[in-house]
Order: sequence, then C-alpha cells, then structure tokens
Amino acid sequence: MFYVVGTPIGNLEDITFRALRTLKEVDYIFAEDTRVTKKLLKFYEIDKIVYQYHEHNKLHQIQNIVNLLKDEKQIALVTDAGTPCISDPGYELVNEVLKEGIKVVGIPGASSIVTGASVSGLDMRRMAYEGFLPKKKGRQTLFNKLKEEERTIGILESPNRILKTLKDIREYLGERYVVITRELTKVYEEIIRGDVSEIIERLEEKPIKGEIVLFIRAKD
Repeated sequence: MFYVVGTPIGNLEDITFRALRTLKEVDYIFAEDTRVTKKLLKFYEIDKIVYQYHEHNKLHQIQNIVNLLKDEKQIALVTDAGTPCISDPGYELVNEVLKEGIKVVGIPGASSIVTGASVSGLDMRRMAYEGFLPKKKGRQTLFNKLKEEERTIGILESPNRILKTLKDIREYLGERYVVITRELTKVYEEIIRGDVSEIIERLEEKPIKGEIVLFIRAKD
C-alpha cells in the first residue's frame, strides 16, 4: 500500500490521528526534506528512518519505491509541509505506482492553499489555482490569459518575488483587491488585505518574509 500523507504546514499539532497512525505503521517514509520530517516524527515519538524523495532524485527513487511496493512493503510519502503532490514533488511517483496496479491512499491533512482560502474573505466557490508562477519564460503570457479569469486566483509566491508579482498584477490585471496569507499557523502568521497598489506601497516600506499564498479577487 502507498500512502500520500498530509503533514502540518507550521503548527505541529495540525496533524490527524490517522496520519500519525499511518506514519507509525508503514515500513518506509519518503520525504522531500528529511530534516523537517524528522522533527515531526521526534515530536510525536515515532522512530522511523526517513528517506529522501525530491525533485533532484525522483527518477532514481521512483523505481526504488515501486520495487519496495512490489515486495509488499508499506510506504508513506510526505512533503516539507502540507499535502504532497500539490506544487510539490510526487505526482509522477503516484502515477507510476498506479500503473503497477498498486493501491494509493490519500491521508488528508493541512494545506496552506485551503487554509488561506478559508480566511481570505473572497468567493471560493470557484478558484483558479496557478501554483508558482513562471519566473521569466511564459510569465507575461500567463498574466495575459488571467486577464479574463472570472474565478478567484490563488498563487504561491516567495517573499523575494512578491513585490514583482503584485506589480505584474497591477500592470496586466488592473487595480485588483488581493489577500496575502503569510506563515499560516506559525508564530508570525499574518493576513494582509487591500487593493494591489496599497499593498505594493506597504511592502516597499516594510518587506515581508516567509511562505506566502496570494489570492486575487475575481474580475467581477
């Protein structure tokens, strides 16, 4: 059995009983960053060796994991924080496991996207999730496509690029209302709301740090 396990996005208490039981029972745990996962396991007194699965070793590890599953080993995949395979490594692995006819089970957990959306105050009956934006190639093309998007838009962004992204929003999408959710569930959790020009001015005076999910109000 192959388990895709959601883990906390910051606060270590945000994990389900089922996720903890799964991590205790599996034979192997594969993680994007073993250091982060080891802290979680230590907190809950789970004694397991953690192996790496990330963007740079996935081609090698996919076959290893599939072979272990064929040997009837129980394996869990986790990411740095949140739910694997959502803008994180993992979907290729899940695809290969499914091709082998092996059952894949999702163990629900925390998600910065869903958590941010729930407190944004924006209409989330329909949302266009764009993940991380292209840094250069294809960036302008994407923004031009988003001009006519009628759903709330969700974007993952780094603190180093958030100002550039806000300025691109103003240039291509116009003066939109945006919500920045930052460091959710952590000590310095912050939610910033306002028109994009207002937020640009604020961040130019006082830059922000940490993991960011940005929401853009729908065109209408």
